[in-house]
Amino acid sequence: MTGTGSRYLYLVRHGEATADESGLTAVGRRQATLLGRRLRDVPLTAVHHGPLPRAEETARLIGEQLEGVPLRVAEAAGDYVPYVPERSELPPESADLFLRFLDGVMDEERASGAGLARRALELFSGPVDGAQDRHELVVTHNFLVAWLVRDAMHAPNWRWLGLNHGNAALNVIRYAPGRPASLLVSNDMRHLPEELRWTGFPAELHL
Repeated sequence: MTGTGSRYLYLVRHGEATADESGLTAVGRRQATLLGRRLRDVPLTAVHHGPLPRAEETARLIGEQLEGVPLRVAEAAGDYVPYVPERSELPPESADLFLRFLDGVMDEERASGAGLARRALELFSGPVDGAQDRHELVVTHNFLVAWLVRDAMHAPNWRWLGLNHGNAALNVIRYAPGRPASLLVSNDMRHLPEELRWTGFPAELHL
């Protein structure tokens, strides 16, 4: 039986991390807490998060602002390269830039990343079974946010490259039966005061 319920996927990059990525900075902890407060009225069924400390801590701080929402660790929500394109797939003017960026990705990483990226799409995208709408939060890393946003826009696989997301910025994708996915919210930082916005972006991209 085909379901009639929609999935609302809330996608978040972890809060600002320390230099050694062992956890969050004071700014990152504030970002996570404020995002949790913003999501209090959302009927979330689960908070999924990657296994690395910066994602786990972000999810925990968000969860402290919610009531009765379980936290679930998922390897597919981790930090990995989801897809490595061939030069022929890339626009000529940016091919060198992107290929240099990916130059250090080894064959084993390519294979494991591709497998995790497929698993993430299976777990987190598409309409749901049954008639009840589902709201889920995924606390992850910039690459996976970009990968899922790219998929929602039916963009080619390589297009996760160049999509940047701020720490604790909110993205929301709606998956409704019989309709293309819809990106409802992208890089939304309204829950953060000015001094906490745009971390994770180069200075020249701050607005």
